[in-house]
Amino acid sequence: MLEIVSVSVFYEVAALLVLAAAVGLVGVLLRQPLIVSFIAVGILAGPSLLDIARSDAQINLLAELGIAVLLFLVGLKLDVKLVRTLGPVALTTGLGQVAFTSIIGFMLGLALGLDMVTSLYVAVALTFSSTIIIVKLLSDKREIDSLHGRVALGFLIVQDLVVVLAMLVMSGIGAGAQSEGSALADIALVFGYGLLMLLAVAVFIRFIADRLVERLARAPELLMCFAIGWAALLAATGDYLGFSKELGGLLAGVSLASTQFREAMAARLAPLRDFLLLFFFIALGASLDLSLLGQQIPAALTLSLFVLIGNPLIVLVIMGAMGYRKRTGFLAGLTVAQISEFSLIFAAVGVSLGHIGAETLRAGHAGRLDHDLALHLHDHLFPPSLCLARTLFGAVRTAQYTPRSGRPVRSRGKTL
Repeated sequence: MLEIVSVSVFYEVAALLVLAAAVGLVGVLLRQPLIVSFIAVGILAGPSLLDIARSDAQINLLAELGIAVLLFLVGLKLDVKLVRTLGPVALTTGLGQVAFTSIIGFMLGLALGLDMVTSLYVAVALTFSSTIIIVKLLSDKREIDSLHGRVALGFLIVQDLVVVLAMLVMSGIGAGAQSEGSALADIALVFGYGLLMLLAVAVFIRFIADRLVERLARAPELLMCFAIGWAALLAATGDYLGFSKELGGLLAGVSLASTQFREAMAARLAPLRDFLLLFFFIALGASLDLSLLGQQIPAALTLSLFVLIGNPLIVLVIMGAMGYRKRTGFLAGLTVAQISEFSLIFAAVGVSLGHIGAETLRAGHAGRLDHDLALHLHDHLFPPSLCLARTLFGAVRTAQYTPRSGRPVRSRGKTL
């Protein structure tokens, strides 16, 4: 059977879709989130078990398109006024969490017997949270428009900028080791490209977006084709200029967020987003090599417990100091109780530069398994966490922003 599947990429994709449907059905019956089920599909189809997912290039292509569409839809829903309002808390919380996690993570690395360079890599890697997975979870729970969802999205974007900076520094170090050029010059060049990209997007919003979308909307199919192409184009442009695909896709959505057809685009693209993201989670699960995990479990568990407990606490403290309700800070903090796939990429860059050993990367793979467990706990413990929040912080209503003051106020109806 496995020999037949490996004959054609079409057979392989068909097998993955059937396996995803079967595992997803079992997960639904067991009241598991689909994200965990799809990652389980990747583990089953990966090299450690069935070894079905062999067409890495095709699967990664679909996964990257899914990432572009996901962040495009998030950008479509971003309100410029709300972004301005949430800017201070997003920046303060994001940078505060990064600083806290880096310092404590570095100390934990030294306590676990790692050298200073390896501890530094581990500390930086622990600061990254997966924007893609958290946005998907918040979207599934219909909490992306809630106050804690908006705040979480804001500081996750700040984290993405830190990721870009860290990757730029590492790439500059690698380039500087191979040439006589300055790493700082490479970083400055990328930031210059970023400013040009932001300027181009601003010009597009001001003079082109409304008229272009209004013309394209006469043919809904053409509008959808343009939306996908625009998201892929800016994602590819961001990646080419040294930024991440996520930021490029987000900018594509922001550039069309002021148009009157944004809700129509979001509604039509949501099913395509879910289908393409299936391959992202399959690729994520397939990248976990279970044979490398045995010796790294103690260190990975220690670091994972730190991320699961420490990151939410620092977010809670920072948001409380800025005047937000403890319950809002608690729920926003839950979103950073995990690590990103960029952590493994960052560690892989360190291995390729000879700064750290391969055993650190194995610990990262073990940490990814703990991260997947955290996703399971996040989804299952979220309703109990609401009860805990009510018990600890009081039963309060959903906090929303008033147009004038920008401060959170109580509103009737939904709760956080």
